[in-house]
Amino acid sequence: MYLASVERPSAGAADRTKRLAGTVLALGTVSLITDVSSEMVSAILPLYLVAGLGLGPAVYGLIDGLYTGATALLRLAGGYLADRARRRKTVAAAGYGLSAFMKFGLLAAGGSVPWLSAVIVADRAGKGLRTAPRDALITLATPDGQLGRAFGVHRAMDTTGAFAGPLVALAVLAASGQAYDAVFVVSGCVAMIGVLTLVLFVRDHRGPRPPSNTVSLVAAAGLLRRRPVRALLAGAVLLGLSTIGDGFVYLLLQRRESLATGWFPLLAVGTSLAYLILAVPLGNLADRVGRAPVVLGGYAALGAVYLLLDSGLAGPLVVIFILLLYGVYYAATDGVLMALAGPLLPAELRTTGLALVQTGQALAYLASSVLFGLAWQWWGATGAIRAVTVLAVLTLSGSALLLLRFARES
Repeated sequence: MYLASVERPSAGAADRTKRLAGTVLALGTVSLITDVSSEMVSAILPLYLVAGLGLGPAVYGLIDGLYTGATALLRLAGGYLADRARRRKTVAAAGYGLSAFMKFGLLAAGGSVPWLSAVIVADRAGKGLRTAPRDALITLATPDGQLGRAFGVHRAMDTTGAFAGPLVALAVLAASGQAYDAVFVVSGCVAMIGVLTLVLFVRDHRGPRPPSNTVSLVAAAGLLRRRPVRALLAGAVLLGLSTIGDGFVYLLLQRRESLATGWFPLLAVGTSLAYLILAVPLGNLADRVGRAPVVLGGYAALGAVYLLLDSGLAGPLVVIFILLLYGVYYAATDGVLMALAGPLLPAELRTTGLALVQTGQALAYLASSVLFGLAWQWWGATGAIRAVTVLAVLTLSGSALLLLRFARES
């Protein structure tokens, strides 16, 4: 009932499917290269901050929250700018470039927590700028019925980079005598290759210029007057409140299993492998049975991860099962949520609308990460994980009511 202005495949659907392959593969290649770079840093950052610099859980929780959530409002600004100027590729390239440059900024920050926080915020500002324009380019080039598949293919390529990144970090650490600075340098160089690939091989989706009153701050704010958009945003925020971040999950596993420092990056590899294998099948499943149930199933898998972390069960098989479930969570939620949102949004405000959902999740993640770090500081790891498990059950229940009702209405 709110979908009249959404782009849909026409008689040229076959041609658009061909363009879909080019758009998705080009953007997937950029994401693959960029994720090699970003996951090199992400895989060692928790250990670098906690073990290398001696930061406590509360301080790490603040920095981890900043890593994803502090630039949330910039996502909205970037999304609106991309729609207004009709230059989604340009805005995405600016975001990729800023993140690449900030990998070298980690070298200059050294052990200073304020400077590290500033560099991480700037790095995530780049991610905030690029994510919505990139996802909008995918939705604008893809028929509605194939969005789950398109995002599944893109996320599978993205996750190939996430799978390789920790392995590259492990190799660099081994070759450099456990020098974190060497990882930051190599990561920055790889990220620059990703920016160059975007500039040379990704085509923008300009389309006809919309009437000026359809891309304005008033029109953007008007998205919130649409009931399905409000329901989706509220559900996404609730689900974001139950997400504590990869670093905490891996630190809990590392401490419980007494894993050696050199093996820590392999935890991210295990998650990425599961995500890589499942991204396309779960994207196809979402197109067939509905995207809301698949998203909710992914968060149920995350709840199962928390239960296992609190169960006291240990051993290699338990670790493998936790990483598998964590990969299921990512494969069922990351791209599928964007595929769920895309058809709700008018083409001229597609980037702004996707950024709105991403902003809500990012702000929720910022709150949950900071609160989890404080809970760990006050109650210990066991008390913190039990608290977030209870929260996950509550938020999943509330989100299920919102998203399933939304799915029936739309």
